[in-house]
This record gives sequence, structure tokens and C-alpha cells, in this order.
Amino acid sequence: MDFELTAEQVLLRDTTRDLLAMHPARGGASLDVWHQLADVGVLGLTLCEDDGGAGGGPVEVQVVMTEIGRALAPEPLIDAVLTPGALVSAAATAEQRKRLLPDVAAGDRMLAFVHDPTMPATATAHGNTWTLDGHRLAVPSGDLADDLVISAALPGGGTGLFLVDARAIARQPYRTFDGRSGARIDLQTTPAEPLGEPTDASAHIRAATVYSQAALCAEACGAMAEVLRLTTQYLKARKQFGVPLSSFQALTQRAADMYISLELARSMSLYATMSLADGTVDPVVASRAKLQIGRAARHIAQEAIQLHGGIGLTDEYPAGHYAARLTAIEHTLGSTDDHLRILTAHTKEYPCVEL
Repeated sequence: MDFELTAEQVLLRDTTRDLLAMHPARGGASLDVWHQLADVGVLGLTLCEDDGGAGGGPVEVQVVMTEIGRALAPEPLIDAVLTPGALVSAAATAEQRKRLLPDVAAGDRMLAFVHDPTMPATATAHGNTWTLDGHRLAVPSGDLADDLVISAALPGGGTGLFLVDARAIARQPYRTFDGRSGARIDLQTTPAEPLGEPTDASAHIRAATVYSQAALCAEACGAMAEVLRLTTQYLKARKQFGVPLSSFQALTQRAADMYISLELARSMSLYATMSLADGTVDPVVASRAKLQIGRAARHIAQEAIQLHGGIGLTDEYPAGHYAARLTAIEHTLGSTDDHLRILTAHTKEYPCVEL
């Protein structure tokens, strides 16, 4: 199997890296950067050409998300495009796709996915119309969204997908500890439009979640690579007792352990991406990758703070911000413990050797 990037993928990587380098992250997502990402085709990367996109695949997503993580860019590519866009592409009618997706690819419309398996919204049919009810639902990047894709329990069982105009409901914006944003919403007999047919869309939700987990893994790898670079750079520049910190063997060994964790994480991220590229949408594969990336993210983030000392915790220095983002990724779409439980539950599916 060839793991080298094609010329087009290298160009995509370099273009994304250069664009983000010209706009350092300050104070949250920037609409200017968002529209520039649209101009170079990043926002329409996973959408088919008929919907105004570029028809890219999982490898292209990994390339872009790695650069998003490396630059610590706050633009909500996963929350506002990849996850809800995948659901619209999979479940919506042709009219709905035509109405929504070209504007998403052009950067003129942001989506958000509202999904809470523990306290789902409920859908009620009123003839040919539908309403949704649900309380205090947390929506990542929901403060920026123009339209919400909401999962809700159907009257006959199963989980359906619905569209709601975000401007028609009350939103309570909030900031997250890693510099991102979201909104809490209350659905009280809120008019909603079924996304496609009002049937069980659980399979579409599972598939979109797997794709999003793979994208998060790629973002984490980019962030881990950059915070490791910052750490080794600091060890070479900072002097103690008249010599650089990198001359102390114990510290260089800890940095080497960080590198090993990064390479293990990269391998699992590539495994998840290539599985998707081969057409295998397997939640178990995604859990394997997310578990390893979560462990590596915690190890590298904590070691980066320790090796930087007090400066690593200051707002003025980037190491703490990378650690915050890596911590958030570890707990997004299932924590390390959650994925360990998922994988443990599947052990009975494998043959056992009896001694």
C-alpha cells in the first residue's frame, strides 16, 4: 500500500498550511479565514461535485485536519461542515441538498449537528408537519450555525434527522476551555423539517460519527506534532546551570517517549483513514484509533507542560493552549475510557486460545 501523498494532496496540505500561517488563531473563529478556506476548496472537500464540492475523500480530510491541528486553528471544520454535511449528503432529498450544500461549500452557510444519545430530543408528527422538544441541548459551534441538523426520537421508534432554522430558536452561547464556542438550545414545540424521509437514520449517524472521529484523530496528530516541536525547541534554547536543558539525559529521554507516542498515534490515525478510504466504515476501527490517540494526547500534553515548567501554563505561551485542545479532543465523541469499554465489549467476538 502506498502511503505517500499525491501531488494534489501535497498542494492541498501546503495551501492549507500557508493560509493558516497567515492568520494566527486569536479570539476564536474568523469569518475571513472561513471564506478563504472556502475559496481554496477546503469547505467543500467532502461534498460531491453536484453539491458544489470537490469530491475529496478521507485522505484529503486527514491532510487538512492535520494542518488545522498543527496551527491550532479554531475554525469549526468538523462541527460546521464535515459531520452535518455528511448527514445532509447521506439522508437529505435532492432539493434539500441543493438548498444547503452549495452555500456550505461557499462558506455562506454554517451547519451544526445536535445529537445527545443520553437525553435525545423527541419528534412529534402533526399531520404533514413535525415539531421537536428537548431541553438544554449543548451544540458545538451552535452559536455560529445558520441551520441545525437535529437527531430526535421518532414516535414509532428509531432516531430521525430534522432541519431547524437556528435563527428561529433561542440560543445561549458559551465558550469552551480550549477556546472554541457553542450554544445551548431549548426546543419547545419547535417546527422542524425532516431531513429526507422521517425514518430511522441511526446508520447515517454512526457513519458520520466514524468519519468525524477519524478527522479528530488527524487534528490531534497535527497538534501533538507541533507541541512536541515546541517542547524540543524549548529544551534546546532554555539553559540551566549554564547548559541547555537538552543536555540532561532524563529530559531528552522524556522527549523521546513523547515522539514514540506521536508515532503510535500517527499510525493509528492513518489506519482509521485508510480503512475509510477502502470503504470500511467500522466503529470498532474508529474506537481503536480514538483510544490510542487519546492516550497519546494525554501523555504528550502533560509532558509538554512538565518540560516547559511554569511558562507552559501561561496564556502567552502556546504549549498550554495545545494541551487544552488535546484534552478536549480526548473527550470529544467518546473519551478514552468510553472507547476502551467499547473495545472490551467486542473481545468476545475474537477467537480465544485455550491452554
